[in-house]
Amino acid sequence: MKTTYQSESGKIKSVFIKNVRQAFVNEDTIANQWKQLNYLSKPDLSKAEEEYKKFEALLKSEGAELHYLPQDGTVSMDSIYCRDAAIATDAGVILCNMGKPARANEPEAERKAFEKSGIKILGKITAPGTVEGGDVAWLDEKTLAVGHTYRTNPEGIEQLRALLKPAGVTVLSVPLPHYKGSSDVFHLMSILSPVDKNLAVVYSPLMPIVFRQELLSRGYGLVEVQEDEFDSMGCNVLAIAPRKCLMVAGNPKTKAGLEKAGCTVLEYEGQEISVKGGGGPTCLTRPMEREG
Repeated sequence: MKTTYQSESGKIKSVFIKNVRQAFVNEDTIANQWKQLNYLSKPDLSKAEEEYKKFEALLKSEGAELHYLPQDGTVSMDSIYCRDAAIATDAGVILCNMGKPARANEPEAERKAFEKSGIKILGKITAPGTVEGGDVAWLDEKTLAVGHTYRTNPEGIEQLRALLKPAGVTVLSVPLPHYKGSSDVFHLMSILSPVDKNLAVVYSPLMPIVFRQELLSRGYGLVEVQEDEFDSMGCNVLAIAPRKCLMVAGNPKTKAGLEKAGCTVLEYEGQEISVKGGGGPTCLTRPMEREG
């Protein structure tokens, strides 16, 4: 079976995660950081650990090889959302340059872990360019969609385009709306989660018309998230394998839509580790190798 790093929906073979204890550390860390990082409310550490244990067990049960990012004193509790600091490609990992200043040290922290695991570093986004991994999604092995947001700017997108040009990858820039402003966690993957080569979960009210039409022209079917399930992370869905999905519990309409489209849906309770910090299962994982 062919494998690739350039997929959002192939069966996950290997993935990096950061355990909640290594990210949140202790009660003092949470108390000192949650407000400045714009969490909805203060996470409960013991409940967060229970949630994460079950989340981790679901990944293990699907046969994914788990690699753990270590505790690092240079980063914040936001580092639990490890997708954002790096982009996986067949030519190596691209380290991001974070648009959220409080997360500036995360790419370097992840670089150390990747190199220790023998993973090649293809390049790094540098100032004035910014890119966050939550703004990046593979539509197919040769097409990368990148949100132009408050966290990912045109200079960063151009650097990404230059790094991927030798591999024949097309980078599609997707301008996103202001929505709740620069302090909000609003990425491309807040409104898009590919769950198969021709199926994606979307929140159309915040999706640019041109990009939505692009998905349709590529033959994508769309599972539409309703307004009352957007804030509860209905649109943040991780494909563990084609049409086998992991999502935060509490989004029954989206779950039903996925099941109608032929998907198997696994759920985890994520109030502490996902909803409060604005990071669902795609954010909590940095998938590497997937089946093509």
